[in-house]
Amino acid sequence: MKTARVLVAADKFKGSLTAVQVAERVTAGLRRVVPGLRVETLPVADGGDGTVAAAVAAGFERREARVTGPLGDPVTAAYAVRDTTAVVEMAEASGLQHLPAGEFAPLTATTYGSGELLAAALDAGARTIVFGVGGSATTDGGAGMLAALGARFLDGDGKPVGPGGGALAGLADADLSGLDPRIEDIDLILASDVDNPLTGPKGAPEVYGRQKGATEDDIAVLDAALVHYASLLGPETAELPGAGAAGGIGYGALVALGARFRPGIEVMLDVLGFAPALARATLVVTGEGSLDEQTLHGKAPAGVAAAARTAGVEVVAVCGRLALPPEALAGAGIRRAYALTDLEPDPAVCMAQAGPLLERAAEAIARDFLS
Repeated sequence: MKTARVLVAADKFKGSLTAVQVAERVTAGLRRVVPGLRVETLPVADGGDGTVAAAVAAGFERREARVTGPLGDPVTAAYAVRDTTAVVEMAEASGLQHLPAGEFAPLTATTYGSGELLAAALDAGARTIVFGVGGSATTDGGAGMLAALGARFLDGDGKPVGPGGGALAGLADADLSGLDPRIEDIDLILASDVDNPLTGPKGAPEVYGRQKGATEDDIAVLDAALVHYASLLGPETAELPGAGAAGGIGYGALVALGARFRPGIEVMLDVLGFAPALARATLVVTGEGSLDEQTLHGKAPAGVAAAARTAGVEVVAVCGRLALPPEALAGAGIRRAYALTDLEPDPAVCMAQAGPLLERAAEAIARDFLS
């Protein structure tokens, strides 16, 4: 009989535990019941916030760059490098975490810093860049990013348009001739867990604008501005899957940087070395803060479970909150899910005590599957 070996490949529990902390707590709980158990940890991410941290945990070198934040102020952003591959997370430069509490700028927030972060990866010698997009504070179609890389966006007077998606309504000329020529020689992979188009009822402003502080009027302004922007750069690309990712930065990457779109979790599993780790495992523990309907559409646990099922390895999940019925879990390839709210029904206490509760959940996994 094959010696038990557990692979912990879970995403973060947003607001309470990083993916690395989840792996540590699960490992502690498993070994409390089965001392000496062989456990391999591989924190995962789906392209959104936490992607760089997952790459660093897998052996990439963490680098930092001083870039322009979404409000125009300088921020420190991290990216990860291993050999000639870089992992760049747009949220590190242009994410909601850089906004003061309760302060939003839906019309003026810029992705300029994301372009600067891509340039930093190029300066580091990257030939392949995994560009994880999600968690953005922006809805500018990637115009800021492209401007940082050398594009020029001019109004009717020949002056640069202002920052943010709202200013694109006054765009008269989009000149991409000055883009950094190094872009042509790299493989840029747009890694995202969303496949929305740029505009329309399923587009970036309508679906994601409100969480960035946009009013209904703002959403109408942004959608019209992005339609106009795309009419100058390439309207067909605006309909492609992923064009609407992270406030439309996906569109900018696809239309002007030659990016190719792939589901974020698939890309990250490749980059992190999931396949060889899976080959060594007899049981996989995955998870994230909330296992719900969204999980089934490109989130990390679904990607982990799909790969494990193909390899014939059993999968269980941990989560803060479970909102999927057993049949949906089974359909995703997850044998059973262990929710922290089953141990502590008060959500506030559950968040505050997520670490100890997760260890208890892992003890239950060990008793149910390893004893």
